[in-house]
Amino acid sequence: MEPGHGIRRVLCLGATGSGKSTLAGELGRILGLPVHYVDEEIGWLPGWTSRPAAEQRELALRIAAEPAWVFDSVYRHYRQDIAESAELIVCLDYSRVVSLGRLLVRSVRRAATGQETCNGNRETWARLLGKESIIRWHFSTFASKRRQIRGYEQTLGPVRVKRFTSPRETRRWLAWLEAGRPGSNP
Repeated sequence: MEPGHGIRRVLCLGATGSGKSTLAGELGRILGLPVHYVDEEIGWLPGWTSRPAAEQRELALRIAAEPAWVFDSVYRHYRQDIAESAELIVCLDYSRVVSLGRLLVRSVRRAATGQETCNGNRETWARLLGKESIIRWHFSTFASKRRQIRGYEQTLGPVRVKRFTSPRETRRWLAWLEAGRPGSNP
């Protein structure tokens, strides 16, 4: 993707804890696109209640029908629809050590401080260590998310799929995008 290329619909993918939401926020800022945080806007209701799958899909498709957006992630029941609508899929294909390390730091901080994650929901020590732990989720989904990323890269090619294997590589690309932004001083 060339800076100033005019990409208007971007999907971020990666393992839990890899930094998808942070990446989406940066892409939205650099490209001037609205950012949609899936956990908050689509997936979770207060009380850690999952929104029904059909309703999630309806909300996601409504957003995807807009001319411009960045999704920080997607859930499986509408993943393919959003991927097909995306002009660019940016994948954080970091090692387990990197993504798990980031997830542990973030989750421990949230549990210790009581920081809200979304819609009034908070990570607690009991939740962090229990059967619905986000850390458990990381372990159970890491390999499938990696396969998904590599599958998109293989089928859609390097023009539509940017896969980064380290935070440093991602930061360099974001700096390159920023340098090509209209009004920036390269």
